Amino acid sequence: MESIGELIRRLRENKGEPLRKVAAYLDVDQAVLSKIERGKRKANKEQVVKLAKYFGEDEKKMLIVYLSDRILYEVQDENYAKEALKVAEERIEYKAFKTLDRDKIIKKIENKLKQFSKVSSAW
Repeated sequence: MESIGELIRRLRENKGEPLRKVAAYLDVDQAVLSKIERGKRKANKEQVVKLAKYFGEDEKKMLIVYLSDRILYEVQDENYAKEALKVAEERIEYKAFKTLDRDKIIKKIENKLKQFSKVSSAW
């Protein structure tokens, strides 16, 4: 699996772009972009979004690689990293469920149920 730096380098080389041109687009020094590509420095989210546009790549795909790098950096040396990631995933799913608009969902269910004559007469 590629890191975000490796992905950026591959995209840049495939497009035949020199480091200086891509660095200028990002408004950073060549040395900074070189360090990002080599994994010596981290890109930020805004840079990843700009690079996705520059290379015509799927922004979501690049952001997933970027986020996975950030997560890996934080937990790679931890003894319970896998277990912690599982718990984090469950918490993310719970938070997504918790933010659902329950009133909107209930209204949709009511409207669907009203379409059936037997259910409609029960209302």
